[in-house]
Amino acid sequence: MEKKLFKILSIDGGGIRGIFPAMFLANLEKELEARGTSKFQIFQHFDLICGTSTGGIIAIALALGIPAIDIYKLYMENARKIFGSKRGFWGRFLYSAYDRSALEILIRAKFQETKDGEDPILKDCKTNICVPIYDLMQGKPAVLKNNYHTNFIRDYHIPAYQAALATSAAPTYFDPYSTRYTDLKGVVQTFSNKVDGGVFANNPTLLGIVEAQKAFGVDLADLQVLSLGTGHQRFADACSRKKWGLHYWVTQNNKKRIIELFMQGQSQQVQNLISLLLRGIDKQEKENFIYNRIDTDLDETCLIEMDDTDKGRLEKLSEKAHIEFQNHGSNIISRYCSL
Repeated sequence: MEKKLFKILSIDGGGIRGIFPAMFLANLEKELEARGTSKFQIFQHFDLICGTSTGGIIAIALALGIPAIDIYKLYMENARKIFGSKRGFWGRFLYSAYDRSALEILIRAKFQETKDGEDPILKDCKTNICVPIYDLMQGKPAVLKNNYHTNFIRDYHIPAYQAALATSAAPTYFDPYSTRYTDLKGVVQTFSNKVDGGVFANNPTLLGIVEAQKAFGVDLADLQVLSLGTGHQRFADACSRKKWGLHYWVTQNNKKRIIELFMQGQSQQVQNLISLLLRGIDKQEKENFIYNRIDTDLDETCLIEMDDTDKGRLEKLSEKAHIEFQNHGSNIISRYCSL
C-alpha cells in the first residue's frame, strides 16, 4: 500500500502583492478543471494551508472553498479602495497610513458567500489552516488554527474574517486589530490588539513543517511542501551614507524600508533553514522531503510596494504569476494534485 504524503501549501505576506500567489493558484485551479478532475479546488489537494498577512487572507479564503480567481479579482478590482486613501505625512506621523474599513467590508462579504450570508468561523474551513499573528495584548507571537488537534480549542470559534484582518494588520499600514466575537458556547470573547504575523513569520513555511510533525505526527520524509512568495525585492544598500535616520528608514521616497527589511530578511532566513533541512550543509544530502518554492524577482523595472495601486504594475505582477505557472505548473500538478 502506497504511503500517504502530507501536503502543505504556504503563502507569504506582502500586501497587495498577494496578487501573485492568487493568480498562480487561479491558474492551477483552472488547469485542474480543464483536465476534467472533480477535485479542482486548492483545499482538496492540501492537508494544511499556512498563510501570513495577505497570505493569511488567501489561505483562509481557499480553506473556506473560495476559488482563487475570486481572491485575485478582489485584489485587482479593489486595490484603490483598500490602499487609495493614504493619510498625509503628518497624519501618518501619529496614525496608521490607512483605514481598514474597506478591506473589512470586502473580506467579510466574500467570506459570507460561503455560508449563506452568515460569518463563517475557522471551524468551517474545509481543510486545516495555520495563520500567524502577533498578540500585542500578550506581547508574544501566536498562531491561529482550526480544530485539527484535540488540544486546539482556543481559535476555531473566531470568525474567519476577523482572523484574516488580524494577520494582515501590518504596523504603520493599519492599526492593530481589535474586536469581539461570541464563541460556540455563547460567551463573548475579546480579540484585542492583534498585529500582522509578518513581524515574525512573513514566510510561514517552517511553521507548517513543525505543525505537520508535532500536531499530525508526520515524518519529515513524508512531507510535500509548496511555498509561494509575493515577489522578492532584494533589499541592499552599499552607499556610503551619513544619514541613516528615520527619514531613510521610514519616509524617504515614500518607502517603509524598515518594514521591507524585516519581512524580506525573515523570509530569506526561512529559505536558508529549509535548504538546510532539505539537503543538509552545503547541500550534500539527498533531498529529505519534497519542496517547491515559487516566487518572482521584482527588479528596478517592476518595483511594487505592499500598498501599490497602479493598475499597470499590478497587471505586470499578475503576468509574472502566469509565466511562473507556465514554467512550473505541470510539475506542481504532478507532485501535489491527485487527478
